[in-house]
Amino acid sequence: MSMGLQSWDTAVLYVGRLAPEKNLPLAIEAFEAIRRAHQCVRFILVGDGPLRGTISREHPEYVFAGRRHGDDLAAHYASGDVLLFPSLTETFGNVTLEAMASGLAVVAYDDAAARVLIRDKENGLLAARSDAGDFISCAVYAVTKRGVRAHCGMRAVRTAAAQSWDAVGELFENALWEIVERNHPSR
Repeated sequence: MSMGLQSWDTAVLYVGRLAPEKNLPLAIEAFEAIRRAHQCVRFILVGDGPLRGTISREHPEYVFAGRRHGDDLAAHYASGDVLLFPSLTETFGNVTLEAMASGLAVVAYDDAAARVLIRDKENGLLAARSDAGDFISCAVYAVTKRGVRAHCGMRAVRTAAAQSWDAVGELFENALWEIVERNHPSR
């Protein structure tokens, strides 16, 4: 895949369904704040859904890659620098982990998979849950603060590589034991 670096040097991605529950207006607002602070950026949306037509009409300058799978999806992740993930409805979607494995600095809410995987300003950026202003600030910081993308991206790859079924199972087991101990302290 060749996207070229004509007039931009930073690729900001969104990967997922283009649907209302994904909080896409916030991703757009964050990208526009990034663009005001750093003009050499491009917004690439990977996925499809009911909001594609509206967003593409309002923002014809964005790149709409459509649904991608396998190596093609991996190539899109690899072409990015920062992933905006503004959803507040995720449980443990794969997007956060896939982006981290691809070396992207992920900007997400301190919730769900992001809360488990990301250490703020270590391997990604976490915004306070439901705080749109904080999400936008984190997004701008990820792009404009020198070295943040590379720093977080390298550590994100290490975090993703450490994930395994055994590690996930151990996390789940520990969470269950914490619940038991909290509800039955005498056991």
